[in-house]
Amino acid sequence: MLLLLSRQVSLSLVRQVTHRSLISLSKTVFLKLRATTLSIRRCTVSVNATSQHLVTMPERRPFVRLPTDVYPVNYGLCLKPDLIDFTFEGKLEAAVEVRQGTNQIVMNCADIDIITASFAPEGGEEINATGFNYQNEDEKVTLSFPSALQKGLGTLKIDFVGELNDKMKGFYRSKYATPSGEIRYAAVTQFEATDARRAFPCWDEPAIKATFDITLIVPKDRVALSNMNVIDRKPYPEDDSLVEVKFATTPIMSTYLVAIVIGEYDFVEGQTSDGVTVRVYTPVGKAEQGKFALEVATKTLPFYKDYFSVPYPLPKIDLIAIADFAAGAMENWGLVTYRETALLIDPKNSCASSRQWVALVVGHELAHQWFGNLVTMEWWTHLWLNEGFASWIEYLCVDHCFPEYDIWTQFVSADYTRALDLDALDNSHPIEVNVGHPSEVDEIFDAISYSKGASVIRMLHNYIGDEDFRKGMNAYLLKFQHKNASTEDLWDCLEQASGKPIAAVMNSWTKQMGFPIIVVDQEQQGDDRVLKISQRKFCASGPHNGEDCPSWMIPISICTSEDPSCSKIKVLLDQPESAVTIPNLGPDKWVKINPGTIGFYRIQYSSAMLESLLPGIRDLTLLPVDRLGLQNDLFSLSRAGMISTVEVLKLMEAFENEPNYTVWSDLSCNLGVLSSLLSYTDFHEEIQEFIRNLFTPIGLKLGWDSKPGEGHLDALLRGLVLGKLGKAGHKATLDEARRRFKQHVEGKQILPADLRSPVYLTVLKHGDSSTLDTMLKLHKQADMQEEKNRIERVLGAISAPELIQRVLTFALSDEVRPQDTVSVIGGVAGSSKQGRKAAWKFVKDNWEELHNRYQGGFLISRLYALHWCIDCFEMQFTSFL
Repeated sequence: MLLLLSRQVSLSLVRQVTHRSLISLSKTVFLKLRATTLSIRRCTVSVNATSQHLVTMPERRPFVRLPTDVYPVNYGLCLKPDLIDFTFEGKLEAAVEVRQGTNQIVMNCADIDIITASFAPEGGEEINATGFNYQNEDEKVTLSFPSALQKGLGTLKIDFVGELNDKMKGFYRSKYATPSGEIRYAAVTQFEATDARRAFPCWDEPAIKATFDITLIVPKDRVALSNMNVIDRKPYPEDDSLVEVKFATTPIMSTYLVAIVIGEYDFVEGQTSDGVTVRVYTPVGKAEQGKFALEVATKTLPFYKDYFSVPYPLPKIDLIAIADFAAGAMENWGLVTYRETALLIDPKNSCASSRQWVALVVGHELAHQWFGNLVTMEWWTHLWLNEGFASWIEYLCVDHCFPEYDIWTQFVSADYTRALDLDALDNSHPIEVNVGHPSEVDEIFDAISYSKGASVIRMLHNYIGDEDFRKGMNAYLLKFQHKNASTEDLWDCLEQASGKPIAAVMNSWTKQMGFPIIVVDQEQQGDDRVLKISQRKFCASGPHNGEDCPSWMIPISICTSEDPSCSKIKVLLDQPESAVTIPNLGPDKWVKINPGTIGFYRIQYSSAMLESLLPGIRDLTLLPVDRLGLQNDLFSLSRAGMISTVEVLKLMEAFENEPNYTVWSDLSCNLGVLSSLLSYTDFHEEIQEFIRNLFTPIGLKLGWDSKPGEGHLDALLRGLVLGKLGKAGHKATLDEARRRFKQHVEGKQILPADLRSPVYLTVLKHGDSSTLDTMLKLHKQADMQEEKNRIERVLGAISAPELIQRVLTFALSDEVRPQDTVSVIGGVAGSSKQGRKAAWKFVKDNWEELHNRYQGGFLISRLYALHWCIDCFEMQFTSFL
């Protein structure tokens, strides 16, 4: 599953910087800024549980997994949803094995009413259940029988009813509009992690696998989909407006991967090179918007087949856009569900970043068809491996399909540095978290599981080498196909394939939180260079001062100016410090640790070593990913109070000739952090001038209009630069943005999709109530969810307090889909100090409605994060000023 995990507000409240326009700030100001950064950081890491006063969580009882005395073999499941009254009827006929005599069957069940239940032993008489004991807190039901069920096979029959809820989990209703504007509802499922039990009584644990025979009774004018292909469709004898749709038997699989969709859809279809049928289902009338995802999917399935040397095991795969969907996407086997914005691309109205996003999400979910579906984690403790692996290999897949995206450099900015920022906090957690009660599962669907997980797997892949990594993956998938496995099982297979101590190395990264900082100094000894390397834990709150400092087994790579793209030496640092000799390296050559920015650690160079690297930034001999990593490390060291901010600015000055989009993006983020910090001081205008001076040359070079020969990354860079200049109040950019916005609104010259976000942001940041009215009108008129989301994300840029309040009120209106409300509120919180105060008050004032809306799902955790990040900012700067 892919979640829309945006950076937490305290980290994303911007992150950007360079030198020339901060020249007006004295060194004293920079020292005060450094103190500000240190203080906000210390405040951030100390406020670990500020959200506790929002809701009082009851103490959890000890959790016990389901007994195994009765075990499912096959679920015969028939569901009949009512799309008018939002209820459903269900019949379950499960083939089960009684492994130990018992007079009870314990299953998972939530928000379902059982009407009747019976058990018939193979060749014996049916026994009716005499009671249903619901344990609501544990989401279980115990079926009691008048006599013991004997060991052997049998059939469990249950009739039940339930509600098509509006919480975007379990079996729920999703609202959509027909082309004529009529509001209708689809019935869809979202079962991960533990919500299959809301659709039918079941053994809802990932290790309790079975096959499924699914039948749906639906209106005859609706599309009905499930994991497998349709094998029969016939009129329903009791109602001629309905049809009965039967699907082929699934492979053995976990309950959380079962999927059902009933609604109105168009589709486009293709086949992979090895004959698998691929369909992309879209809203009616928008089939063309599914063609890009179809292209990606038909390339991706063969890529994974070749990479794993294991074929895709189902005859078809469907990808479908769901109107109301909490996650980004869900990897249900054979029927992958997506938010519309994660699947649909309009050839004329979608921007480059949306195309890239769709490619990544499709790659992520299709990777799960092998890694997660074919081989499934034994328990939720190993969730990180599912998600971390998919979050890594999605980039490998997109790099294969679209090499022009330079996607691995973007990985460093989007996932690697994001994970480092979060994992440096005192309230981080290990990648692998022991999960007990299923209610704890949603808590670990976070950036540590996804982004840090992906980053350490990337490091592992580099340490092993691609050939041995693929051998180990193939052995793992073949050994555990249609079964369950743990993290240790994968380490064993990779260790056997590579001959390296995989488990020992990886346990140091997955079972303890945090990561190291590598401190490096050097000494020239004749013709050789001797590096002194040491490790200690890196903390956002400053150097680790605990008595027992954790340590890691760290794959260290070293390159030199003789060949910046190739590692000259590789070592495994398994002790606190070590010396490494680089033979035949003259004193005029520079040395860099971690080429490719692959090792998951920060680096602190001696002053002389850092000084020697600056020419490699200016003349671009260092690779873009290494230029980015060097700058990001130094900025993080300054935030932790380990170096002066002046040193960071000195480094940033070297980026004046930078051409790479991702490097500019990371500089922009770090500048944003400084801008947010200085918004609480008298120096906010100076930092805006600095941003204007830094970005003006690249802005003039790019211009407003695309040029012949430009590609994907040029479009991304132009949007980034113009948006940054516009937000900072660059007059020429503001004037041109207003002119183009006016023409766009009047229909004289429609804005290209790649310019809409920067133009919308600019006019709103410097706009009034009329601007907001116009933007809300554009939102209402938009037929495409991408455009609606594009507008929603920038509405928070409006400055006037009364207009900020209007935006927040709009966030909870029917104009905004429930899953997008949090993004609107987050946009307000991330735009200004006034926005942070207003957003926090709004969340508090509307907490009951927000909590009821999301009820313990993925989206509620984003509101928690929003809460404590805002709290940190407000507490810090009250005390600082």
